[in-house]
Amino acid sequence: MNRIPITRPALGPAETENVVRVVQSGWITQGPEVAAFEKDFAAAVGAPHAVALSNCTVAIEVALRCLGVGPGDEVVTASHSFIATANAVVTVGARPVFADIEADTYGLDPRAVAAAITPRTKAILAVHQIGIPCDLAGIAAVAGNLPIVEDAACAIGSEIEWQGRFERIGRPHGVVACFSLHPRKIVTTGDGGMITTADPALAARVRLLRQHAMSVPDTVRHHSDKVVFESYTEPAFNYRMTDLQAAVGRPQLARLDAIVAERRRLADRYREALADNPVLAPPTERSNARSNWQSYPTTLRPGARLGQVEVMQRLMDAGIACKRGVANSHQEPAYVDRPELWRGGPLPVSERMRDTTVLLPLFHGMTAEEQDQVVAACQSLAPAR
Repeated sequence: MNRIPITRPALGPAETENVVRVVQSGWITQGPEVAAFEKDFAAAVGAPHAVALSNCTVAIEVALRCLGVGPGDEVVTASHSFIATANAVVTVGARPVFADIEADTYGLDPRAVAAAITPRTKAILAVHQIGIPCDLAGIAAVAGNLPIVEDAACAIGSEIEWQGRFERIGRPHGVVACFSLHPRKIVTTGDGGMITTADPALAARVRLLRQHAMSVPDTVRHHSDKVVFESYTEPAFNYRMTDLQAAVGRPQLARLDAIVAERRRLADRYREALADNPVLAPPTERSNARSNWQSYPTTLRPGARLGQVEVMQRLMDAGIACKRGVANSHQEPAYVDRPELWRGGPLPVSERMRDTTVLLPLFHGMTAEEQDQVVAACQSLAPAR
């Protein structure tokens, strides 16, 4: 069966031409194309600085390291997120403290954040889950002087109302925002990550750490007319993006406005079609946030006669790919079996949303016929009268 996928990367001639150009240039590792991609990315979200990395997980890790987070420290974050969020905290030697979420934003509940803060708290890691902005203003209000790192893996093109005007996620509104460029995201480089920040010193340190703390970048040595020797100033990492990857990402950034507009149109069509569906309820968007609809979450209505697994199986049988709600790290074996790694809870909303959310296909390039097929399959979930 030809199943409608949960997502489909939209790559075309512009990406191909860009990759060919970079291949023919003779420079394919991190170089001028990455630098141009960083400039494009910063402009797209309205940030002073953008730094490319190999993926979003290491972007979060490096951001935490730059903020001095380490062994003995705690980071308040969401369990209701891809496990990389918690893993990045553990990787720097700190302990994730899981706070519960709000059902409509899938993001941290500011009240739960306030209750989780202790003298050991070194940072707050706020997730804009599946592209829906969390209540960042509410989190900032309870954070005090604690730095906020935004896990914006899914949220390029999403917007929040900030001090009276709408601004894109990544401006940033915390100290640093971290993005993913995985194929499930609306801009992809195959894999990759990006941080944005208003702090020039933090951006400079990330650039150093991503390339073995090399004092003189290889691009500078390559273009120098004199002999240059680099030094390595501290133990660091190989977290670089390649120019080939950047070449794939740049044309998509140029289309970002159109991509987000198309996804919002598709989301609006789903919302109207599912308004009276007796099984699946469409999401409700807050007036002070605009999602990029990286994913389209529906939730089982109270009293629905079908459970999550049965709904998903029926959709799959009808040729519709779907996913269950976002997993919770505290319910995964990596953390269930190692309680010393984390603390937190209770997390009733996180657990309920995992088990009552069904993600439907949504991607730019989705045809009206494909969406009609998804809607028809959702309508067929209604019990026969």
